[in-house]
Amino acid sequence: MITLDKNYWQERWEEGQTGWDIGYPSTPLVNYFDKLEQKDQKILIPGAGNAYEGEYLHKHGFKNTYILDIAPGAIESLKLRFPEVPEDRIIQGDFFEIEGQFDLVIEQTFFCALHPSMRSSYVDKMLELLKPGGILAGLLFHAELFHDHPPFGGFKEDYLPLFKNKFEILNFDIAADSIKPRRERELFIELRKPN
Repeated sequence: MITLDKNYWQERWEEGQTGWDIGYPSTPLVNYFDKLEQKDQKILIPGAGNAYEGEYLHKHGFKNTYILDIAPGAIESLKLRFPEVPEDRIIQGDFFEIEGQFDLVIEQTFFCALHPSMRSSYVDKMLELLKPGGILAGLLFHAELFHDHPPFGGFKEDYLPLFKNKFEILNFDIAADSIKPRRERELFIELRKPN
């Protein structure tokens, strides 16, 4: 099995193998962000890559947004492209090692980058990072995809058992506003950590 560590993801950046990158913030997430009213909430975007969603949030007044990626190349790219994001809001590191408490965590092509054996650990770490009543929101692929390398796919019936006993399920359905190549192949999730 391949080792999905910092070196693996850095190599993807150096080789331009960033097929997850659509070049702009994902439509379902933009529509979700535009409904958020509390601009001072503390937000985390793990596995952010070029962090178009983080850039969008910062430009729309969500200044307490933290952007995390394990690959130095992703962090360097973000700093060059969007220098307005304060240094202390950009974290180069491992999601499973970071600390802190957040009101909202955004999922965008991070879950699918983790080997399926890590999915329970992902759920537990999300619970650790979210404040009571905090929200995990974003997109999960609802498609077969790959078994031997990322992106790893799956379906609602695969994912729901991981979350349903630990989160309050607010939304876990096919995204209505996915970009055309991902239409009917994404689930929009909005999950609340119990108080």
